[in-house]
Amino acid sequence: MKETLKPVTALLISVAILLTGSGLQGTLLPIRASLESFSTISIGFIGAAYFLGFTVGCIFGAELVKRVGHIRVFLAMTALASTTALIHSLILYPWVWVILRMLTGFCFAILFVVIESWINDRSTNENRGIIFSTYVMITLSVQAVGQLMIMLYEPTGVELFAITSILITLAAIPIALSTAPAPEIKHTTKFNLKKLYKTSPAAIIGCLFIGFANGSFWSLAPIFITTLFSDISYTAWFMVSAVIGGALSQWPIGFLSDKIGRRKVIVIIAFLGVFVASLIILSIQSIDFIGINILGAAWGAVSFPMYAVIVAHANDHADIGDYVAVSSGLLLMYGIGAIIGPLLSSLLMALTNASGLFVYIGAMHLLLALYLSYRIIRRDSSPTDDHISFNDALTATYTASQVYEEENTDEQAN
Repeated sequence: MKETLKPVTALLISVAILLTGSGLQGTLLPIRASLESFSTISIGFIGAAYFLGFTVGCIFGAELVKRVGHIRVFLAMTALASTTALIHSLILYPWVWVILRMLTGFCFAILFVVIESWINDRSTNENRGIIFSTYVMITLSVQAVGQLMIMLYEPTGVELFAITSILITLAAIPIALSTAPAPEIKHTTKFNLKKLYKTSPAAIIGCLFIGFANGSFWSLAPIFITTLFSDISYTAWFMVSAVIGGALSQWPIGFLSDKIGRRKVIVIIAFLGVFVASLIILSIQSIDFIGINILGAAWGAVSFPMYAVIVAHANDHADIGDYVAVSSGLLLMYGIGAIIGPLLSSLLMALTNASGLFVYIGAMHLLLALYLSYRIIRRDSSPTDDHISFNDALTATYTASQVYEEENTDEQAN
């Protein structure tokens, strides 16, 4: 294990520091925005702006990396992301925050491009599962730590913004001092959404609806909790509980999807998502600290693993050489959903109350469950159909780094 991770140790350290800062910032911004009396719709726009910037970074960031190299791009993006974190505390105006959040999303997309392509370059088919499982574990763990850091200082001050900036800046040091050679980018992947839809309609529509739901949660869940409890620690623990729930259920749900079929599993957990959302809505007046964290963990457990399972389903039906293009297209659909979701859910919250968030998210899960049920009836798939193992599907399903991997085998042959 030690020898396996040795080539990527510096990268994983950078990931840990970077995403600790990201976790803190993701919880801090909506809380501070609420304290500054930003409207719910404005906060929704701020959340959507991050995913817009992230999507743009996924699409165009590869060209930037090709021009100046991994290390220089990483240093530039950490500098920009660190700067935007501080500017948030200096200019308390919603539309400025929208622009800053979009810049942050753009930066983090390109940072993931650098990190994940570098990790992939240092991995082999034999150890890729271990390395990427470690990467996912670190990602979830440090985001939880970052969210808990919201309790270090009052969110009305500049201190938490400064800590975010410091962490993002420090993340550049392991990369800058690493002696490992940076990977080369030789080609740009081309993905075709029309072809992807023909390959797996369930996957492309599924990723869109998962984006609707999860983008709304990450952008507005802190606002939902702060309307219930004045103590900021409740918000931090709720977000941590959701992350832990998602982390613990990832592999059991993936294992079950190997056994009974991806779409059936997603239908089951989507209906469970509707059930959990309903419990949150019904208990909003009487919930206590323990109850809200249990429900938060339950929500994370049924919501966060869905993306990996839906992409695994797409890869089950794709040719081996198309895995990169498939993952790129599905990431784009998720990004589109995550841009639109916070706008719609914030509007519903403004028209109703804080529970409108889970009304919206529950409705997205219900529509997803109904659509996939229709797909199962229309094109029934036996549980004994050949699947890529969930572990293999996950390690082939990176995030931003997929936008520029080498061309698929057919294109190389031409």
